[in-house]
Amino acid sequence: MDDRRKFSRIFFAASAHLAQTEQAWRTKILDLSLNGALVELPEGYTGQLNTILTLAFVLPESDIELQMEAAIVHKTQEHLGLKCTHIDVDSITHLRRIIELNMGDAELLDRELSSLITPAP
Repeated sequence: MDDRRKFSRIFFAASAHLAQTEQAWRTKILDLSLNGALVELPEGYTGQLNTILTLAFVLPESDIELQMEAAIVHKTQEHLGLKCTHIDVDSITHLRRIIELNMGDAELLDRELSSLITPAP
């Protein structure tokens, strides 16, 4: 299988909300990276690939909410694969810290973050 992932993923179980225009769904995050997330397919959700959604969740045992705009890049009967298209500075800072604590490799994470903010040649 061709693994196209360029960002380290961590297992991260958390309740979350997906929103699209006037609709919202509850879901669960299964894993996270600096570039997106894998979530459970919400009941009743019928969106298609490339649909832009807002993913929001609160860090466990805190009141810190992270939000990102994300596009659906794959969809199965059970999951949605989301690719981050926009994230605010506060959310990416907290997301980076979560991933760093779970990976234990700050240098690798710094390289991944740098690849997000450096324009491609």
